[in-house]
Amino acid sequence: MHYSQEREKGEEKEENCIYGIRAVIEAIKAGKEIDKILLQRGLSNDLFGQLRKELVGKEIPYQFVPPEKLRRVSNANHQGVIAYLANVTYYKAEDLLQDVFEKGKIPFVLILDRVTDVRNFGAIARSAECAGVDFIIIPSRGAAQINADAIKTSAGALHRIPVCREDNLKDTIDYLKSSGLKIFACHEKTENTIYTVDYSEPLAVIMGSEENGISGEYLKRSDDQIKIPMAGSISSLNVSVATGIVLFEILRSRTAGS
Repeated sequence: MHYSQEREKGEEKEENCIYGIRAVIEAIKAGKEIDKILLQRGLSNDLFGQLRKELVGKEIPYQFVPPEKLRRVSNANHQGVIAYLANVTYYKAEDLLQDVFEKGKIPFVLILDRVTDVRNFGAIARSAECAGVDFIIIPSRGAAQINADAIKTSAGALHRIPVCREDNLKDTIDYLKSSGLKIFACHEKTENTIYTVDYSEPLAVIMGSEENGISGEYLKRSDDQIKIPMAGSISSLNVSVATGIVLFEILRSRTAGS
């Protein structure tokens, strides 16, 4: 679903960072949970080559950026490399889903497609935890950084609800479908409202980015598409508000009459 973005993205702040090529290499070798790595464009020395080798096969997001981007983060001697340590532990969807089934629960999963605003993400995590979502799935690239702002906005929910960071959301959605989950995609260009479908089965609901909604490749994989009915003249909602509405309708539907 296409939602309005509540605020402009600000510059990333110096927070829980590691600076320098050697320090980042050692952090990777030590198994530190890394949220993402910024790499200066054009670096090509031997030590940088060693860092690139360490990243092979690891699910650590990284991006190449101009030198001024690194300077905005920190004036430290970063040698063209800055890594952000993760504030949470990331899980694998396969492991968590198996655990949900083993507990005899009906899976309730939330997939966020490129939600990039950290406060939106924190608010969504808070709603998800309150609504009984089992875990949240995000892409390894193009998702909000789970930093102090996100955790504060979540009121600590991000320390309680598991988050899965997946390299390939298409494969993850296919896995969920093959495991018996029904995939709902929430966007405005459909006929079914959130009040007209059955949520009693194992399910995952996809919510789209603030700017571009849900990717077409994920819409194609959905089993059903739903929308929030609107009565006003403004045709979009903030993604955190919209997600809360959808999640609590699922909770209401599942607990009605119990």
